[in-house]
Amino acid sequence: MKNETSHPAHILIVEDDLASRSLLVSYFQKEGYRVSETERADDLTQRVRQEQVDLVLLDINLPGKDGLTLTRELRASSRVGIILVTSKGDEIDRIVGLELGADDYVTKPFNPRELMVRAKNLLWRVLHMDQEQGAVGSRPRLCWQFDGWTLDPHKRQLTSPEDTQERLPEGEFRLLQALVMHPGQVLSRDQLMDAIHGREWTPNDRSVDVLIGRLRRKLNDDPSNPQIILTAHGAGYMFAAQVD
Repeated sequence: MKNETSHPAHILIVEDDLASRSLLVSYFQKEGYRVSETERADDLTQRVRQEQVDLVLLDINLPGKDGLTLTRELRASSRVGIILVTSKGDEIDRIVGLELGADDYVTKPFNPRELMVRAKNLLWRVLHMDQEQGAVGSRPRLCWQFDGWTLDPHKRQLTSPEDTQERLPEGEFRLLQALVMHPGQVLSRDQLMDAIHGREWTPNDRSVDVLIGRLRRKLNDDPSNPQIILTAHGAGYMFAAQVD
């Protein structure tokens, strides 16, 4: 729920398979959410804005514009939560989806309880961020600064030494936040995966590595000789910059 006194969070399910779509609709309606559904969504960006959608469950394989194209378009214009619904053989597409700004993914056949937990956690973060942004004007803001960069957790915003600002996707923000909160400490992939998705890392899951690569590019941190986010081979990653 958005909060105890407002309307339920709005979830849009984009899935062309009727059985899967009906199952998802049923799950979320039983939890009291407002649920909309569609089998294709070439106008998804406009619909999310007009209907005030909070979370999109987006199947990767769709007729018309596919889920990856829609993810890129959505993330360019919206902070809406995005969970990709994928098949077991879609590992490369999952990685690309995360690179394009999706927040999380579930794999068919999915566990209904796990899906619900992921959706609730992501909704809480998205809606909590909106509430935080509405309240920050009345109190001082805590930001992290390192090597000329500034990370504002209330806006999820990264500001460069040249004062260029970018709002980070959820996954990138949570990963960078975990790193800057533990400078000089090696964080394992398990710890980082838990910070991003609330799940344990498995050897074939490259989510953390993909997001590290994206953050390095944004921080102009040469992947062949990184100075900010270091790789601890066989152990994880370490944030090497001094954090103020």
